[in-house]
Amino acid sequence: MRLPVIGDDQGKIDEAEAARMLHYAIEQGVNYVDTAWPYHDGASEPFVGRALKGGWREKVYLATKLPTWLTKTRADCDKYLNEQLRRMRTDSIDFYLLHGLDGDSWRKMLEMDALGFLDAALRDGRIGHAGFSFHGELEDFKLIVDGYGWTFCQIQYNYMDENFQAGTEGLKYAASKGLAVIAMEPLRGGKLTKNAPEGVRSLLAKGGIDRSPAELGLRWVWNHPEISCVLSGMSAMEQVVENCRVADDARPDSLSAEELAVIGKIRDLYLGRTKVACTDCGYCLPCPEGVNIPAILSIYNEMFLYDDINCARDDYRMALKQGERASNCTECAQCEEACPQRIEIIETLKKCTEALE
Repeated sequence: MRLPVIGDDQGKIDEAEAARMLHYAIEQGVNYVDTAWPYHDGASEPFVGRALKGGWREKVYLATKLPTWLTKTRADCDKYLNEQLRRMRTDSIDFYLLHGLDGDSWRKMLEMDALGFLDAALRDGRIGHAGFSFHGELEDFKLIVDGYGWTFCQIQYNYMDENFQAGTEGLKYAASKGLAVIAMEPLRGGKLTKNAPEGVRSLLAKGGIDRSPAELGLRWVWNHPEISCVLSGMSAMEQVVENCRVADDARPDSLSAEELAVIGKIRDLYLGRTKVACTDCGYCLPCPEGVNIPAILSIYNEMFLYDDINCARDDYRMALKQGERASNCTECAQCEEACPQRIEIIETLKKCTEALE
């Protein structure tokens, strides 16, 4: 998902360098390669197919995902899977996921008999194991876990997201049901490493912890015994080298009390940069104009938490439909009357429009 590219064009993977990184990782013991239909503007799956030629494919478990937002019928499911097999030059995908499920997309999958499609693909050998990745609410996560005989699931998990989406409760729930759990975004897309607040390294030094923010973030995820595998989107060889080194000895329940305390202080440091005191209670909804106020304020806060306006704009564009955006506010003030935090929502949405749109 975050391979090195030529210039700033995400569709132009630096294939020589990316293949060198991938082969080095496999030589160090990395055995799970995750891609998906839309990554790198559609260039990721074909690259992976080319890079795994010459015996590399046999050394790894290959994972990709059904583009659920593009599928309208069960026939579409077969169409995309067969095309993915062709793109990646393989007869079988070891781990196949329904991509990015939430409550709405799960119901859509049920209506089009995507579960029957998974059964058939498992029977005929086109896929080895069925799973799903998730970006929704905890209640829906549990429904999906219980809704099919999954082998595994994939959730966003890092020390800033213990209570976000599936979170720790979802992690433990899935593991209790016998599912392997794969953690994505262990460093929040690099937000926990780049543009880190000045105080992060100071807290590490005061705690006597000689580890980079990246290493500490990865070790926090691996510290959880319910985690089966950690996905890290690496865009440079030095990241591959560091991650492989850390993975060699990161184990469940291996972080000390002192290290966990420092991570807690780092979390508080990030949260202290919160700009808007929104608790995501939802009292401001529904907005008469369809504005998704909590989602907008969350992205706006993250812009300040991680000091990354470009990433915030990307998240805003991808997460919100046109009709849900801040610029649709008509200043009716219904939301402000309902807000228990007394947030000046109208003025804040204006700032969100200026910053994110």
